[in-house]
Amino acid sequence: MDTAITTQLEQTPQQAQATLANPALIIEKPIEIVIILPTQAYFISGIRDFTLHMTQNLTGFSEKWAFRFQAIVDELCNNAIEHGSAPGKDIKIKFLSEKGISLAVSVEDTGTSKEKMTAAQLTELLKTRKQMMTGQYLGFRGRGLPKIIAEWTDELVFEDVDGGGIRVKIKKYLRKEEDTVSSVGTTNHIVLK
Repeated sequence: MDTAITTQLEQTPQQAQATLANPALIIEKPIEIVIILPTQAYFISGIRDFTLHMTQNLTGFSEKWAFRFQAIVDELCNNAIEHGSAPGKDIKIKFLSEKGISLAVSVEDTGTSKEKMTAAQLTELLKTRKQMMTGQYLGFRGRGLPKIIAEWTDELVFEDVDGGGIRVKIKKYLRKEEDTVSSVGTTNHIVLK
C-alpha cells in the first residue's frame, strides 16, 4: 500500500490489512434512495414491494421489521396522497439506510390538498390520537399515525416545507437482537436472532 492511500485511510498498511481481513470493521456508506410519485394510489403497491425488499436486503433489519416498514411507508404515502398533495401533484419518498445502524424514511407532500395541515397541527393531532387510543375505539380510520407510525419508530418528526407542504420523517435504530438478521454458514440459511 503506497503512502497516499495510507494517508487517505489514516491507517498503516498493517491496520488496513487487518480491517480488510475483518469485514465487521468496514463501515458501509449510507444508501440514499429518492422516489417521486404522482398522487395516485395505484403506485402505492410498488412502493410497498420496494420497501419490503429494500429493507430485507440493504438494512440488516429482520423480516418482521421489513414488513413493519412496509406498513409504515404505506401509511405515510397514503396520508400524503389523501391529505397533502392534490391530484396531479407528486409526493417524494426518501430512504436512508445506514446498514446495521438505522433506517430513516421521509415522505413529503406539496400541501396542495384541501385538507392541508401544518407540522404543528399534525403534532397536536398525533398527541390527541394517542390519548384517544388509550380509552376509546377510533374505528378503522385514524389509527395509522398513533398505532403504526409512532409505535414502530424511534423518531417521528413533522416539518413544514417551503411552499406549503409537510415532510414526515421517521427513523428506527437497529439495536435489539430480535431486530437483526445474520447469515450462518451458507447464503441460503438465515437465522433470526
